[in-house]
Order: sequence, then C-alpha cells, then structure tokens
Amino acid sequence: MAKFKSIIKFLFTGLACVLMLTGCNSAFDGSSSSATNGYNVSYATSTPKRPNYHFASSRPATGKDVFIFDPKQLAWAAYDKNGNLIKTGIASGGANYCEDLKAPCRTPSGTYTVHREGGANCKSNTFPLGKGGAPMPHCAFFHRGYAVHGSYDVPAYNASHGCVRVTPSAAKWLDDNVLNNGTTVIVESY
Repeated sequence: MAKFKSIIKFLFTGLACVLMLTGCNSAFDGSSSSATNGYNVSYATSTPKRPNYHFASSRPATGKDVFIFDPKQLAWAAYDKNGNLIKTGIASGGANYCEDLKAPCRTPSGTYTVHREGGANCKSNTFPLGKGGAPMPHCAFFHRGYAVHGSYDVPAYNASHGCVRVTPSAAKWLDDNVLNNGTTVIVESY
C-alpha cells in the first residue's frame, strides 16, 4: 500500500508540474531532471529559448528594399527603399554541421541580391537528399541554391541546410512586400 501511495504521489507531482507549466525547479528549462518532494522526476530536454532580438529602426537608404537575417539573433528584419524598418520576425539559418551532408551547412554571410522567386508551391530540388521535394513556400533565392522561405519548423537554433527559414505567414508577407528580384539580402555573420 505504501508503494502504491508513493507511485500515486509521484504521478500527481509530475502532473501538477506539467499543468502549472512552472516546471518544478525549472524542469522545462532544458534540464533533464529535477528533484521534487524527494523524488527524481525526469523530463525530456526542451528546445533552447529563443533570444530577444532587436534591429535598428532605420539604416541608410539604398533605393531598394533590404532583408537582413541575423543568425545570432535568430531573426530577420525588412527595410523599405528609404531605409525604414517595416517588419521583423523570427528565423533560423544553416546549422553548424549537417549529418546527412557530413559537412558544415551555415548560411553564407554577405550581401546578395534575390535572383529567383517561387510562389506558395516552391519545393527543394535537393532535400531530402536523393529525392528533393521539401516544401519551401514563397522562396526567394539570393545566392546559388540558398533561399529565404517559409517553414513550419523554425526552431530556436540554426538548423537548416543553409536556407533561411521564416514562418509561413512571414514568408507570404515577405513575398508580397519585400523579397522580389533585385531585393538586397544581407546575412550577418555567425
């Protein structure tokens, strides 16, 4: 009976932590376990927290729209041709290393120009390897096969094969308002 009560107490404590979303000793902050009422409760490691991001409210006017991706901030900014900040959002760039490629796959830093666009049905010709077909809605290619595109997976870390992932709604907005042939794309350094 005492063992049964201990199991019930253990389960109740764990459920209470989940429902309160406090994590019982910050169990959801990425740690793998925490002590709760004398019990060791293990949790799955959560994804990293997204950093707060900030972009300048203006930049020098270039006569062109400008898209900036900052892989350190995991964010993007759009500026109009007069240099005014018009919108920002979350983003994720290329990972330090891609296991399937057995190579680094960071988004190349530098200043580029959009040279090709695709609409809502844009898909990768390369990924997944050997098949292609990964959805890349509202893609805007800025350097070789690298593009800014929509994704339902925009994690709080750089995770792609080199493309800049933004949310699907942001990709649509960027496609409609900023990322056109000739738009300047700036990828900040890691």
